[in-house]
Amino acid sequence: MLGIIVAATSIALIINLILKKVHLPTIIGYILTGTIIAYVFDLHEAVNNHELREIAEFGVVFLMFTIGLEFSLNHLKKMRREVFLTGSLQILVTALFVFLIARYIIGLETQTSLIVGMALSLSSTAIVLKTFNETKEITKPHGRRVLGILIMQDIAVIPILLMISFFSMKGDASLTFTIGKTVLAAIILLSLLYFAGKYLLEPFLRYVSLTRSDELFVASVLLLAVGSAYLAYYFGFSYSLGAFIAGMMIAETKFKHQVEADLIPFRNILLGIFFITVGMQINFKVIYDYAWIIAMLLPAVMALKFGVIYALVRYEDNKRVAFKTALSLIQIGEFSLAILELARSQSLIDTTYSQILIVTIVISMILTPIILKNLSKAAAKLIPEDVMMITNTHNVSEDTENHVIVLGYGRFGQTIVEELKAFGQKYVILEHNVKFYQIGKDRGEPIIFGNAAQRHILNSLNITKSSAVIVAVNNPEVLYLICEAVGELTHNSKTIVTVTSEAEKEHLKGLDLEHVIVATNQIAKAVVDEVMYCRLSNSQY
Repeated sequence: MLGIIVAATSIALIINLILKKVHLPTIIGYILTGTIIAYVFDLHEAVNNHELREIAEFGVVFLMFTIGLEFSLNHLKKMRREVFLTGSLQILVTALFVFLIARYIIGLETQTSLIVGMALSLSSTAIVLKTFNETKEITKPHGRRVLGILIMQDIAVIPILLMISFFSMKGDASLTFTIGKTVLAAIILLSLLYFAGKYLLEPFLRYVSLTRSDELFVASVLLLAVGSAYLAYYFGFSYSLGAFIAGMMIAETKFKHQVEADLIPFRNILLGIFFITVGMQINFKVIYDYAWIIAMLLPAVMALKFGVIYALVRYEDNKRVAFKTALSLIQIGEFSLAILELARSQSLIDTTYSQILIVTIVISMILTPIILKNLSKAAAKLIPEDVMMITNTHNVSEDTENHVIVLGYGRFGQTIVEELKAFGQKYVILEHNVKFYQIGKDRGEPIIFGNAAQRHILNSLNITKSSAVIVAVNNPEVLYLICEAVGELTHNSKTIVTVTSEAEKEHLKGLDLEHVIVATNQIAKAVVDEVMYCRLSNSQY
């Protein structure tokens, strides 16, 4: 066993170093590692080992726990439409299409068709959310949509597993008893987690933190993650659902950031194991024997899921958000593997069909990181910014004066706006990026969509009557064009620009700017000021 662990670690390290060189995600490396060690050490049967699968599943548990930390109960309430409406419709509509094709075109039995339909409607929580967490896409509009749908899919695993249990049992009394038992278990589980989160969690974490022991705090975090997952499992639900709820409870406390930092190493290690077990399920004999079926099935399922999700999201949002959401979820997920394995063990699906579907699922999971890496590029090429969809833009009245104009609402622009609010200063924002414009609009900011390098748009802001113009743009070429346009209207007498280096300041020299701040210089000065303050403070003791 130790030899296998050493070999797996070495192979994963070498493959991921190569993949990093070509800018591909480590998920692919872990899956390929699993495939290699399965053939080298003949471990195809080991992948069905119950203990190994449970250890691997805890990678998804910790992932869902950390996702829960980002989404408190209030966040979930705000996302109820994405979770319960869009998520439910996505599962039901996709499953219905697959069921009809499986039952009436392929000719599978009704129960088998239902199971296949529900299994193929699910997407990969582990891959999508891990990637979105790393790229910070989770906070973007399409990220929220994706998260909402994936949460509903995780919840849907419970009735799907119950459905398989119903198909394998006999008698109405057993069916009624199982439904009643599940509803009661759900009520007890949610009540326990809610009570513990509301009344016990923060005092417990505060008590542990007072010990000033990192070991005890990390142990407490692990206990909360694993304990909540086991509690959910004990009541008949998935591990990840319990962990997600526990994460949301901790998000209501002041310890959320420390908990997240402590848990990330465990999450990443166990997710690596999970993806290795996924790779172990690649069976090249099945691929060879049924290559033409897999070659047709894989794009057909992906296209179906894309169409369903795009249509549902497009009904409520713009084309780009719908496109990104749909493309992110076209794969089939890890829970589908568990569903098909359970159905096969209960003789509800033929072994050959099960193998074909499992290989198809794993290939779709391998393709997913590549798709997600190129998500923004694909959206930019295929779906141009839908400017016509931008409505309710803030208008500046003709008598507005002595206001501050903030050009750009990225991170720097948002910080500036918060400072202006603190001083009670009147301001208006101009932003050309749809994403940042939408953020400002959602926050109720006086924001206008437009290109700051265009003079007629600057004039619409009453720029000549403003008290200052702050250029919060970090692209040197665009910065020059904007300052040039502003200068033609105001002679740059009240333009404030921040650059990141002396070279950028030199680049703007010909524009006669009076207020150019080199950010690195200011940060260095602030740091040294703090050093001097600390020295003075310490000298008093």
